[in-house]
Amino acid sequence: MDDLLELLAKKRGIGQEYTDIWGKTTRISPENKRAILSAMGYEVSEPEVLAGQIAHDDLAYWQQILDPVYVRRQQPEFQIVCRLPAGSDLRLSWRIEQESGEQLQGTVVITDSQKVKSFQYNELLFSEYSVTIQHNIPCGYHRLVLLSENEAQILAGSSLIIAPANCFHPGFIQQNQKCWGPSVQLYSLRSQRNWGVGDFTDLKALLRGIAAWGADFVGLNPIHALYPANPGACSPYSPSSRRWLNIIYIDVEAIPEFQANPELRKALDAAEEQEQLAQLRAVEWVDYRAVFAFKLRWLRQVFENSDLSTRTERGKALADYISAGGDSLLQMATFDALQNTLYAGGLDAWGPPVWPDAYREYNSAAVKTWIASHQLDIRFYLFLQWVADQQMAEAEQLAKGLGMKVGLYRDLAVGVSEGSCEIWANKDLYCPKASIGAPPDPLGPQGQNWGLPPIDPVRLYQSAYQPFIELVRANMRGCGALRIDHVMGLRRLWWVPPGAPSSMGAYVYYPVDDLLAILALESHRQRCLVIGEDLGTVPPEMRTLLHENGIYSYKVFFFERAQDGGFYSPSHYPEQAMSALTTHDMPTLRGFWHCDDLSLGRDLGLYPDEEKLQDLYRERHSAKQAILDSLRWHGILPDHIEHDVSWVGMNAALSHALQVHMGRGNSALFSTQLEDWLEMDKPVNVPGTSYEYPNWQRKLSRDLESFLNDPALAALADRLTNARKQRQKI
Repeated sequence: MDDLLELLAKKRGIGQEYTDIWGKTTRISPENKRAILSAMGYEVSEPEVLAGQIAHDDLAYWQQILDPVYVRRQQPEFQIVCRLPAGSDLRLSWRIEQESGEQLQGTVVITDSQKVKSFQYNELLFSEYSVTIQHNIPCGYHRLVLLSENEAQILAGSSLIIAPANCFHPGFIQQNQKCWGPSVQLYSLRSQRNWGVGDFTDLKALLRGIAAWGADFVGLNPIHALYPANPGACSPYSPSSRRWLNIIYIDVEAIPEFQANPELRKALDAAEEQEQLAQLRAVEWVDYRAVFAFKLRWLRQVFENSDLSTRTERGKALADYISAGGDSLLQMATFDALQNTLYAGGLDAWGPPVWPDAYREYNSAAVKTWIASHQLDIRFYLFLQWVADQQMAEAEQLAKGLGMKVGLYRDLAVGVSEGSCEIWANKDLYCPKASIGAPPDPLGPQGQNWGLPPIDPVRLYQSAYQPFIELVRANMRGCGALRIDHVMGLRRLWWVPPGAPSSMGAYVYYPVDDLLAILALESHRQRCLVIGEDLGTVPPEMRTLLHENGIYSYKVFFFERAQDGGFYSPSHYPEQAMSALTTHDMPTLRGFWHCDDLSLGRDLGLYPDEEKLQDLYRERHSAKQAILDSLRWHGILPDHIEHDVSWVGMNAALSHALQVHMGRGNSALFSTQLEDWLEMDKPVNVPGTSYEYPNWQRKLSRDLESFLNDPALAALADRLTNARKQRQKI
């Protein structure tokens, strides 16, 4: 039984062991492998059943003449493997149907010297051959067809993806220029005109302001679709769909149909409506429930009072958008409309796992019937996605028009939540019983469970990677850079079995070379730079792969430390990287310096061991002293700041010095956080918490109109712009 278990685990890409961030190697137990195989859908309790499943998988593989997909880098020739039963004609024809419509064709003679391996099942004998095709195929998505020698019979067909050697690098980087820009949680933007949450019009105002200050990009949190009917599920990293947008960012007053309707504009000016808006703007934390309720009420009025038939130009544009969105867009709109209906009926409908049985799968007869009888509700959510897409596109076009080198820099979450539209509509692609997470590391000493069901790598491969292609394409469209959260997931993901502690998972491996090639192809097509968030447990070979594929590393100052406790100079950071002082999962500069994260963690129960907590306080004191020493050595510490950290608090001068220190570094891109410009102390997110802290709800402390007109911040921006042109002391 154990031998069968090990064999199947190996076939399904479950790692035998892993080395953690501290260098300790841990072997994966048979129990963990059994649990993960079970989550993949295997019956693992009986040896005979297990053996039968292995035999079934083997036979299915050998009965496929061609693989579902071949991904190759562009070169004069490439190899494919094919499998043929004994006695087959070994002189075959092939045809490549190119994306352009042109065709290439040729023949191959298969000999024993090309044989890779053989397989026998009962009386059936199969052999696998390596076949060379000598043609320099252009990059793109093509189709490979294998035919009998006289082309009388099609034997098999497969996708053929040809990709460039590495990802797109914009011209300014090729000219050794460096740039900077702020990162922002879009919902956190305050303004004197928004509806209690940052929106696309606020984003445009920010772009205008920081472009005038010399910045070349604005980095955004994931703006994936969340849950309009379940506003409490507000984490941008646990979305409903990563292909579609979060409609909370729509500026209702910027919609042409609203602007063209004087009655709606007059109704919004009513005292009671303006009073609600003032209250939504004034609260310290984003009140998602109240914001969604207010926005959706007004969005529905705009929708119902608009002529969006195909007789109008706008109606035709909406129809074209719906047609282009296809099944995926219909699934998104149906999900939102159905979830809203279920909540309205009194059900706690947080996700399909708790919906009535008839509605738990998108392809069910009941859902089809529901769609037919709720066309207007579904069209409303189609309309909202269209409006969000238009307003987002306007921001992207503005960034380009302002001459920003990168423009918008978007963030792609690593997965979707178990209650998401993406899983509801594509259940066969996922393993909903397992969850993505991370093994123990400094950010999560007990390991992490993110509550995100993983994609089954085998099913992704069998789909010719189409879900991944569409995902990457949707998130790269129109932006100058894309950050891939937890980029190590392209190679391996930490799967946590159901009910197990996070530390008792295992790595499951993915076809990283194929995924990186597709990423490179889409990167060139969209002219989009790719940044990989490579923090945490990262094997050295993954860093090599990322570098070779032209993906930019993510260097966070507080993690870049030498063995003696000192901080590496940013002048030693790789050029092919984005650097940052801190991230959304870490304390702000002020919070770090004053140890607010440690005291908050104690209050939230994250540090139950007081002795270990005191060790963290002592280590923090040493780290701050090392930072001061480094700034002084680089000649950037202001004269009036003490050299002994015991007497130094975080203030504007020290904060600005740290940011300029990073700005002088070697990395091509430097991202700074608006929270640190405003000297804020409260974090965006506290890892390891769900409801203990109001994650993803904290607003900025000042509104756009205020800080974009602050001379001190303009001066900081000017220093950063100049710093990016300088070489740092080494």
